[in-house]
Amino acid sequence: MGTYETGSIAREYLPIFLEGARTTLTIVLAAIVCATVLGYLVAAARLSRFRALRLTAGAYVWFFRGLPLMLSLFFFYYTQPFGLVFDAFTAGLIAMSLNSASFFSEIIRAGLRAVSPGHLEAAESIGMNPFQKFRRVVVPEAVRLMTPPYINNCVIMLKESAQVSVITVPDLMLAGQKAYNATYNVTETLGVVAALYLALTSLLMGLQMIVERRTGRRMGTAASLRTAGATA
Repeated sequence: MGTYETGSIAREYLPIFLEGARTTLTIVLAAIVCATVLGYLVAAARLSRFRALRLTAGAYVWFFRGLPLMLSLFFFYYTQPFGLVFDAFTAGLIAMSLNSASFFSEIIRAGLRAVSPGHLEAAESIGMNPFQKFRRVVVPEAVRLMTPPYINNCVIMLKESAQVSVITVPDLMLAGQKAYNATYNVTETLGVVAALYLALTSLLMGLQMIVERRTGRRMGTAASLRTAGATA
């Protein structure tokens, strides 16, 4: 085992760390997209007037919210469900998407239910059609309410993505393990990994600030609609 000066591990293994960070960011962003789409469908089903849809969606949320992500990772990677064989990245993406969609669906459902009925009535009173109401009233108001918990869950997804290393996805955590196995310098290795995770989570939190500012400005639309409806 060779000796390493402070900072030498970061320099020597930087390409491995950056490739691991790229894989982490790729799988997390893909899982966020899939979980958001699936979460919206589940939320819509839970708000449906059809009891069967509500019960099915509720069972889905109950099931995946109650399972550890690690268990889902092992299931899709090792058990070959329904005769399907998934590589490590695909298994990790499926597990993260299904687990996270159960949380996103509750955030989306709460945001949609929290839209003020008065704002919708005001939009109708000035002649907005359903699409216009959804785009100009429901979306801005719901997004403003959903953004903080939504981004918070995205940050949690990014941190929990470190678990995909256990099924050999070459993410940032696995890159750190490789560097440690070669150098046995745990302090600097973990320091580099921590710095890169903090950089990635900071990007998401910065995005939250931008979205909150923009949706805050657009909420003036809803307020003006309420005023217009009151004077109509």
